[in-house]
Amino acid sequence: MSDAVPTLSADAIRSLAAQHRPTADCPCAALRCPGWETLSATFDESLLRRIGRLSGADAYEEPTHEEYHPDGTRYDSPQAPIALGHFPYNRCELWQCVHCARAFLRYTEYGGYYIDHRVRELNRALVIDSANT
Repeated sequence: MSDAVPTLSADAIRSLAAQHRPTADCPCAALRCPGWETLSATFDESLLRRIGRLSGADAYEEPTHEEYHPDGTRYDSPQAPIALGHFPYNRCELWQCVHCARAFLRYTEYGGYYIDHRVRELNRALVIDSANT
């Protein structure tokens, strides 16, 4: 894939989530992340390929840190909406398992003294285009 990473629409994201072909022995099964989790340093990242990004923000635009939880969920909740216009989804990329096409959201969280690579399995039922909410 070239350095240019396409921005994905809500429909494209849902479609990519539907491509998953579950298999019991897929190596990506080690990722159990219905909510945001730290990507283990021991996970073989070559099992995933980058597909695109969720936000079209350019390098000079600072995406919002505002989260979207209309039903009282929290950031790390497995039922939290995947709100494309809100944090952290406005900083995410979509990745897929090279074997079973299971889709994952990834972003890097930066703190004062740490870098945390975060991952969440894509649940297509939770995807909402919240850019205008």
